[in-house]
Amino acid sequence: MYVGIVVLFESSIGYIQPQGEDALLLSDIDDSGEAHDRVLSLFELDGQLYVVVNHWPRQWYRRLLGNPNVTLAYRGVSKNATAVPVIADSELSEMSEAYQPGFLVRLLTGFPPREFVRLDDMP
Repeated sequence: MYVGIVVLFESSIGYIQPQGEDALLLSDIDDSGEAHDRVLSLFELDGQLYVVVNHWPRQWYRRLLGNPNVTLAYRGVSKNATAVPVIADSELSEMSEAYQPGFLVRLLTGFPPREFVRLDDMP
């Protein structure tokens, strides 16, 4: 029954996308050249933008690992960026401390592994 609740909740995320001023539209390109858009919740720490890979559906994250060049639309501004997985211990520790989803969210999402992505401006 619990697995069914997690599947239902995770499936509904595709329909009930994050809204509000912290919603970000991230566009990436797959290996075939097809563009994909994903609405994500964005958060900022020390002037740097981040997104959290915090759900089981994560095909968009796997595409970022293959092609980190993305386009961001945020607060009416569109820009190109590079998606950088956070792997450095100090940054990862800081991110884990700054972003703590509540127990209910973790329960409803089935306790997925968390990954963090820093969105760096492209030169």
